[in-house]
Amino acid sequence: MPSAVRVKICGVTKPEYALAAADAGADYIGLMFAESPRKISAGQAREIVLALKHAEGDRPKTVGVFVNRPPAEISAMAKEVGFDMAQLSGDEPEGELDSYTVPLIKVVHVDTSAPESIALLTLRRKLAFLTERAILPMLDAKVKGKYGGTGQTFDHSLAKSLAQEFDFLLAGGLSPDSIADVIAQVHPWGVDVSSGVETNGVKDVAKIRDFLRKAKT
Repeated sequence: MPSAVRVKICGVTKPEYALAAADAGADYIGLMFAESPRKISAGQAREIVLALKHAEGDRPKTVGVFVNRPPAEISAMAKEVGFDMAQLSGDEPEGELDSYTVPLIKVVHVDTSAPESIALLTLRRKLAFLTERAILPMLDAKVKGKYGGTGQTFDHSLAKSLAQEFDFLLAGGLSPDSIADVIAQVHPWGVDVSSGVETNGVKDVAKIRDFLRKAKT
């Protein structure tokens, strides 16, 4: 029997949202340190981390989300806040990925403007590079000038092909209404959602629970 899909709830801004997500079975909680409507301070993030550890222990894992920040800065923030992993959502050079002191998730932005065969070769190379270094890839839509949390999706046929070879998190435009069909089509190792579990830009506990129930069924 295949294992349950892992779920990351990203852009969590308050302990109550994190605890609701954890209670519903979330595997990862994303804490935004990059520019975003969901950006929080180190103090707010530490409050969420401590609340989760007190209530849930080692699960879910907490993930600090950054865009184009130096490894030393992320390492210092990890010590201050206590998150378990860092997510790199920008254009961080491959040559720097060995410089981080925390486990990593690296976002790979999917460019669907290229022919599918070329896009697939490019993505396969990137995912192989990350997997060899025990870095968890995340596939997200490429949106000019944006680094995630856009709610934009992309052609999942590419992700479906890659899911046969690699473990990765699938992001981009997922919601409680779409998640069951996406999982059935792609069979990803895990999924990531942010705006899809919000109402008017604020995390919606009912949507978080609904998303997790459908993703984990």
